[in-house]
Amino acid sequence: MDEMMSYDDILYDATDGIARITINRPDKYNAFRGQTCEELIDALNRAGWDKSIGVIVLAGAGEKAFCTGGDQSAHEGQYDGRGTIGLPMEDLHSIIRDVPKPVIAKVQGFAIGGGNVLATICDLTIAGDRAQFGQVGPKVGSVDPGYGTAYLARVVGEKKAREIWYLCRRYSAQEALEMGLVNKVVPHDQLDAEVDSWCAEIMEKSPTAIALAKRSFNMDTEHHRGISGLGMLGLSLYYDTDESKEGGLAFKEKRKPDFRKFSR
Repeated sequence: MDEMMSYDDILYDATDGIARITINRPDKYNAFRGQTCEELIDALNRAGWDKSIGVIVLAGAGEKAFCTGGDQSAHEGQYDGRGTIGLPMEDLHSIIRDVPKPVIAKVQGFAIGGGNVLATICDLTIAGDRAQFGQVGPKVGSVDPGYGTAYLARVVGEKKAREIWYLCRRYSAQEALEMGLVNKVVPHDQLDAEVDSWCAEIMEKSPTAIALAKRSFNMDTEHHRGISGLGMLGLSLYYDTDESKEGGLAFKEKRKPDFRKFSR
């Protein structure tokens, strides 16, 4: 695997110009810990600057989940890695946008919390009809105060984005399609074939033209990178509060949290 890191939490395959990066933690519903994020960043860099690669597919292993965000078992106030909140989220979100190749999210199951943010940031999202989307942050003492909020509002509109975060509901693949969160919904057993078809179409196009198009799209929302940096710093401070810790504790104890007794 040349001089790049070896992977424990993800799978990497590059075949016929398509790089497939798969979060391989199905027993955790493909939730990510610090190591997972570092491996994703490395793999995205590896594929993004490889001239033989024309498109990147981001996926989750197994049948149940694309990704369900940060691993709560690795979250004790802060997560278990580097970065402002103990996860290098700013770096992971940025690299998806910065690589000059389209990144397609292949969503077969749950895209919840931080997984929903990843699906939002990817250039394209293709879902199977069993997929579910949504946020959980305010239910567990967390939030994504950057791309997960500001950029989501650009994708689905202000009213729907606020609904997603304030109510923390689950949305079907069809509902996600209708709000503009995904590009295409197909039967579960046709998802791989549909993603392959989209990849094949992209591979026929000029890579330089696509790279220019991607960068020009990004420039229109580049200020969200600054919002994310400031927001993650605020989130780090929030994680140190009893109010936030109540969310994680209630999640582990399988009870409803009582946030209001800690709120200021």
